[in-house]
Amino acid sequence: MTSHETARSREVLKTEARIWREQCQARGEPVTHGAALEAVARRHGFRDWNAACGLLPERDPAPLASGERVAGTYLGHPFEGVLVAATPLGAGQSRVTVLFDAPVNVTAGSPYAHLRQRVTATLDEDGTSPARTGNGEPHMRLRRA
Repeated sequence: MTSHETARSREVLKTEARIWREQCQARGEPVTHGAALEAVARRHGFRDWNAACGLLPERDPAPLASGERVAGTYLGHPFEGVLVAATPLGAGQSRVTVLFDAPVNVTAGSPYAHLRQRVTATLDEDGTSPARTGNGEPHMRLRRA
């Protein structure tokens, strides 16, 4: 069984159910469309198809695009800014460059300020950097503003 996090949208689950149903029929095991939807929903950790529909969006959200307003945290500091570039890297990751509205001081406990206003980071499909700080926090968390 997988978790809810692997099910991004109803559209993805419907596709998975259709493929599974076709595979069952090819083996001579007829499965109704409804039974396939129920089985796929349970495989993703939902009680049933209705529970999955209640929690998942119909489609995957559109990926972030250059020029969009974004917000989040960088090295634990909140920011707002503009997405300058977003490049898919594969395996659900992308490289983004963000121009902060106001520079962020990236030093902790130092008498010197190290300000950053334009930052490039690698993010997963949830908008979280796999790279972590010493305390385990992601370098960047990014979302639409």
